[in-house]
Amino acid sequence: MSKSERNLEEAFAGESQANRRYLAFAQKAEAEGYPQVARLFRAAAEAETIHAHNHLRALGGVRTTRENLTEAVGGETHEFKEMYPQMIADAEAEGQEGAKRTFAWANEVEKTHAGLYQKLLDDLDGDPGDYPYWVCPVCGHTAEREAPERCPVCGAKGSRFFKVE
Repeated sequence: MSKSERNLEEAFAGESQANRRYLAFAQKAEAEGYPQVARLFRAAAEAETIHAHNHLRALGGVRTTRENLTEAVGGETHEFKEMYPQMIADAEAEGQEGAKRTFAWANEVEKTHAGLYQKLLDDLDGDPGDYPYWVCPVCGHTAEREAPERCPVCGAKGSRFFKVE
């Protein structure tokens, strides 16, 4: 791998993290009554997304939908089979209950994501359907078509889920 490719990977990771961080900062600013600060954080987050996408494309990281789905299944599977179980064990050993909870929630949700990606991959040339997804704002659980009455991962009320078209 060339130095430029390593730099693109590092820049992609940094810009991606900045996007998520700024969106979290925007939520906090909004909650504290600073709407203009929240707007700036959201605007900067969008700009960071543009940077990240540009870096990823320069790396050749956006391929066909079939290849992207295959990569997504692999990534999600790695997370729930290898990455998060070790993180959960580490947090448990250290008595870090907050870390353990967030890792456990993510681990369960990644299983769902892998299954949803695989389902679309398996039917990509058929009729994959046309329906919304619903996302739990607490743990990220993702449901097809409609929100559950209660989140099966964290127990949040289904009325709190948000719709993704």
